[in-house]
Order: sequence, then C-alpha cells, then structure tokens
Amino acid sequence: MKTLVIHPKDKSTEFLRSIYKGIPYKTIITGGCSRKDIIEEINRHDRVIMLGHGGGQGLFSVGQFTDKLFVIDKELVTYLKQKECVFIWCNSDKFVKEHNLNGFYSGMFISEVGESEFCGFQNIDQEEVDFSNYVFSGIVGKYINSSLGSLYYNVKNEYGVFVDSNPIVRYNHNRLYYKTKDIIKDKLKFVEKNLVY
Repeated sequence: MKTLVIHPKDKSTEFLRSIYKGIPYKTIITGGCSRKDIIEEINRHDRVIMLGHGGGQGLFSVGQFTDKLFVIDKELVTYLKQKECVFIWCNSDKFVKEHNLNGFYSGMFISEVGESEFCGFQNIDQEEVDFSNYVFSGIVGKYINSSLGSLYYNVKNEYGVFVDSNPIVRYNHNRLYYKTKDIIKDKLKFVEKNLVY
C-alpha cells in the first residue's frame, strides 16, 4: 500500500512524526507545492494521512503551501472519498461529517497548553500535554500499518489506559472516531482477531 503523508512543517506538531516513521512506501509532503501537486499525489497513493493544525473547514497550510490557507479542504473531497484516510487535526470530525468521508479522525484535539485553556481546563502544565501528545502519536504509529478499524480500536484501548491519570488524554480520547461503510464487518474482524481460545 502506497501512503501519502501530508504534514505541514510546524514545530508545534513535530510530535506527530511518530505516526508515520514506520510506514514503508510513503511519500511525505511538508510544504512547497501547489494544489495541483497535492491532487496528483493523492491520486498516486492508496492511503492519505493528514496531520497538523486545522478546523472544520480543513487542514491548515500554516504558510507552507503555495496557494491557499488550507492544504486540505472541500476542493479535495472528491479525491479523498476514493482513499483510505486518517485525519488528525482539531475538529477534523466536522470536515469528515460535512463531506461524508470515511476514516480514522479526531475532534478537537488538545496539543498545546493554550488549547487546553481555550477548552476550559485550569492549571494544565506542558508536561501533561506533552505526555498526551507523545503517547498518542506513539500508539497510532504502532498500529498505523493495520487496517483503519484495527488502528481505531487499538488506539482507543491503549491510549484509554491513561484517561484516569491525565485529563488531556481523557479529553482527546473522547474525541477519536472511526467511520466506514463496513463498520459492523470491521468490528467483527477486530473481535475475532483478538479472541483468545
């Protein structure tokens, strides 16, 4: 499977690199190309992993791409519908739902202390946020070469171990989603694979 990773270069999201470091046959785009280039790369790959800062309208380009505020937005939906997708940015759930896309995705995802304050948390320190960031990325990276259903269920289980000890993990954990046309089949496959006889 050929994987395209779109991760706009940004120091504040470097922790997300753990997600794709173990993927074979990948193309990583961090900036410097046009919308046309992005479309061509999406068409050449089976899976698209999109990471960084964003909102309900898409993944921010953070000044790394040549022609738009967003590197991923509604103009690319047609191309993404045909791919296996991972969407990890703040409020990507709104983007996925609005455009009826499938994949593994996040809602609001706290990755900085300022975001935790915006979400109503008091007295959260950088260490708690960093713990959440690195544990999440490490677990996703551990399972990224699995099917998306298996990725989702394993991340929910392993990241979920920390929900009682870290309020940021609890918040983010509650905002991880998976949607596919065959979700019942995926759940059954996951259960069968993990049964102990």
